[in-house]
Amino acid sequence: MPGKELDITMQILHEAVLLRIFLGESDRYEHKPLYEAIVLKARELHLAGATVLRGPMGFGKSSRLHTAKILRLSLDLPLVIEIVDSEEKIQSFLPVLDQMMGGGLVTLEKVKVIEYRAGSAPEPPET
Repeated sequence: MPGKELDITMQILHEAVLLRIFLGESDRYEHKPLYEAIVLKARELHLAGATVLRGPMGFGKSSRLHTAKILRLSLDLPLVIEIVDSEEKIQSFLPVLDQMMGGGLVTLEKVKVIEYRAGSAPEPPET
């Protein structure tokens, strides 16, 4: 309807767990990129969602620097996969993840999930 503005409503849904997976862009699993295999497996197992973040620079346990500087285009930039779901679902995903990863870093932290939804703003009172 014309003249209606969107109202953003916020509600706290529940506590959840954030799973962060740190790995390299060149890491592989069954002939495909590891990050892709992890996201597809998380989707197959009906986890709430996953996001892959690509870092322009970083280093890990080996202290080897990975960078996207122009003179040295790295094919192994750092990646972070973030998955948020209930503690039970994340815990059940960890053994699957363990079978897929040859190395890397995995962290878990408790988070509060807040969902924002767009809706219709209430009509202003008529005068």
